[in-house]
Amino acid sequence: MKKLDLGKDNISKLLFAFALPCVISSLINSVYNIVDQIFIGQGVGTLGNAATNVLFPLVIILNAVASLIGAGGAANFSLKLGEGKKNEAAKSVGQVITLTLVASIVLSLLAYIFLPVLVRLFGCTDNVYSYALDYGRIIVMGAPFMIFYSSLANTIRADGAPKYSMMMLVIGAIINIILDPIFIFGFNMGVKGGALATIIGQIISCGIAIRYLFKLKSVKLSRSDFKLDKNIFRVLSLGLSSFITQATVLILFVFMNNVLTKFGASSIYGADIPLSVYGIISKVNSLYISTVIGISIGAQPIIGFNYGAGNKLRVQEVLKKVLIVNFSVGIIFNILFVLFPEQILGIFVKKSDVTYELCMEFGRLMCHSFILVCGLNALEMTTSVLLQSLGKVFKATMLAFTRQIILLIPISLILSIVFNQGIYGVLYAGLIADIITFILAIFVFRSEYKILSKDRVEEKEEVVNKVKVNNKNIVITIQREYGSGGRFVGKLLADSLGINFYDKELISMTAKESGLTKEYIESQDEKKTLNYQDNNNDLIFLSEQKVVKKLAKESCVIVGRCANYTLKDNKNVLKVFIYNSEEGKVARAIKYFGLNKKDALKTVRKVNKDRNKYYKYYTNSDLNDMSNYDLCFNSDKMSVEDIANTIKLIVNK
Repeated sequence: MKKLDLGKDNISKLLFAFALPCVISSLINSVYNIVDQIFIGQGVGTLGNAATNVLFPLVIILNAVASLIGAGGAANFSLKLGEGKKNEAAKSVGQVITLTLVASIVLSLLAYIFLPVLVRLFGCTDNVYSYALDYGRIIVMGAPFMIFYSSLANTIRADGAPKYSMMMLVIGAIINIILDPIFIFGFNMGVKGGALATIIGQIISCGIAIRYLFKLKSVKLSRSDFKLDKNIFRVLSLGLSSFITQATVLILFVFMNNVLTKFGASSIYGADIPLSVYGIISKVNSLYISTVIGISIGAQPIIGFNYGAGNKLRVQEVLKKVLIVNFSVGIIFNILFVLFPEQILGIFVKKSDVTYELCMEFGRLMCHSFILVCGLNALEMTTSVLLQSLGKVFKATMLAFTRQIILLIPISLILSIVFNQGIYGVLYAGLIADIITFILAIFVFRSEYKILSKDRVEEKEEVVNKVKVNNKNIVITIQREYGSGGRFVGKLLADSLGINFYDKELISMTAKESGLTKEYIESQDEKKTLNYQDNNNDLIFLSEQKVVKKLAKESCVIVGRCANYTLKDNKNVLKVFIYNSEEGKVARAIKYFGLNKKDALKTVRKVNKDRNKYYKYYTNSDLNDMSNYDLCFNSDKMSVEDIANTIKLIVNK
């Protein structure tokens, strides 16, 4: 897949590339439970549906842990990549893998041991108890696989492979859909068949996720990256908002199960039907929630990267587009769910079921109360993900906590008990809570958006002040040895100063200037070899000189192209040279260019020999003659980040 540039590519294109697979991935997580609900509802009936609903809080717990580690790791991964700190980004991935493995095994063992207690805590009735245990014991056995692939899905998306993440989940879901009717109807396994189909799909998705770890694009993992240290708390802090959001959903779900069972027992519906139908409506509503969260989380790597790189304008553009899309989705879901509640619920409950009519009556009430809040939820969830992407964990956490715990539960109790509304009070409490949270989210979102705008104004003023000396532009030229990391230094420096960066970008400009094809110039640029009988070499060099001189009229960083020689008479040029040992060059070639040791050594020697010859031919000087430069850095002694920061400090002075 083409490597996407989060800092430069079109925002709409990036959102489509990241959000669409993320939405599908998020929907697949919902589909795992919905598909079971559909087939179990048709094959087992109301009690089977109620059993899947009773176990849904356990699924939420598992997803919450996966989000705590996975979403936090992905947020930290994106921020570190945006800051140019690849070593720290790699460590973030390794620690996520280790912690996820340990947490998934421990959590699954505890869930299996305490399952009988948990189902009672989750609101299970006597009629549903045996179904819940049969379903739950199998689901818990597959929990480690589900937690592992759910956690890694975040990292895979942040690594620039949202399609892979999507396919990983789609394949598992398709297998689940195929096996559900076979096990439930063909082998007459009931709820056990639904659970078995689910975990087989999850195991396969987990295997696909593990396979990706061997071909990460942004970083290369080493054994030391998997060791846990205090930095893991940074990862967990960034994932805390996602965890608490799902934890509050868990508390709410358990509360609703118990309250609906209690008040349902004294209503015409009885205890089991409200429990069953609440599960169905919640699963249907999860399709909308999954879509909006998928869009928002799909935008997270773009927001995190650009925020880490200091590009606040792109962050604002992403936010505008995410809000528009999420509100549009809310309107569409509103129309569908309000107009067709019977058709939607009919997928889960057979018309021959004795409880069908009561389910339809109760379901219509729940649809109208829950689905009317779609548009309101859009801003709340978008704002929460925005805050998490910016590393503002406390605000994101409080926003989620306010809606689910501070507002919804007390309002439900007041309407149901004080105003004697019973189950109806529980249904309408959600709408009231969402209206209040929507108003709160407006203030929070506007506040953060203003901060971004203020930062942009300050950054513009800072760039004007810092990258000009005596009202002249500053140009930094970087000559480097192959394998020294010079290009990375240039990119980090340009991003940090807020000025243009030119390396491969010069190829198309030179093609336009020379009249030669871009492909031809690109092939010569890669070789950097001289053919003394080919006049095109001279034409390319002279054209490059013209392009470099034009670019030097504005502040910029130029890598290679003998730019230090071309601009040797310009007073506003800072000439930099990056070098290192042969061992260092080979190590970088192996780590960043994917070469084996033998090929790396051969390539390093050949490329540097050709570069030296090329530089000598056109400048009558040696590339590594340090008298040609103002600053020289040994990248064995300093990281590329430290070198870039040092140059920036000198420029600012």
